[in-house]
Amino acid sequence: MASNLARRTSSAVVPAAGVKRKKAQRDRGPITEYLAFRLAGDVYAAPVSIIREILKLHPLTPVPRAPSSIMGIISVRGQLVTVIDLRRRLRLAEGPVTSKARILLVDPMGLELLGLYVDEVLQVYRLADSEIEHTATALGGEVASYIAGIARPAQAQAPAQEGKGVALKSVGVVRQNASVIILLDLKVVLSS
Repeated sequence: MASNLARRTSSAVVPAAGVKRKKAQRDRGPITEYLAFRLAGDVYAAPVSIIREILKLHPLTPVPRAPSSIMGIISVRGQLVTVIDLRRRLRLAEGPVTSKARILLVDPMGLELLGLYVDEVLQVYRLADSEIEHTATALGGEVASYIAGIARPAQAQAPAQEGKGVALKSVGVVRQNASVIILLDLKVVLSS
């Protein structure tokens, strides 16, 4: 009985590391998860909440007379999905297709599942409002409407939990910290 009492006392005195981490997160404010990816050498991100899945490249079927940003269509579990090249859509420089390229399955408006071609998927960032500068503040003047903001994440950030939303390990995701991330409003990108 004395040993049980000693265990209770020692566990009550020493705070768990998880408690400190949770308190630090509360101090940062509300947290939103963003999936970071590379396009033409820069790091962009979109909310994890609208990304359904990350796919390795599939063979594409071209669509005759489609806009240049539409790469083609793929079949995902029997459903046809239009694949859009985000580099072309955002008028960025194009590079060669590599084995790191991925297709993000998104449904930003709740109407149609779309595939977005990106050069490389990096990692999930958990960003607080304090780490995000909204476009008018960060860039000033006229800014493309599809840029929701600029994030400067804390360098000592713990990786987000995998298994919440997007599976990352199965598609060869690289984890690396970015000093500046351009946050996209995919609803605006895809509606224009």
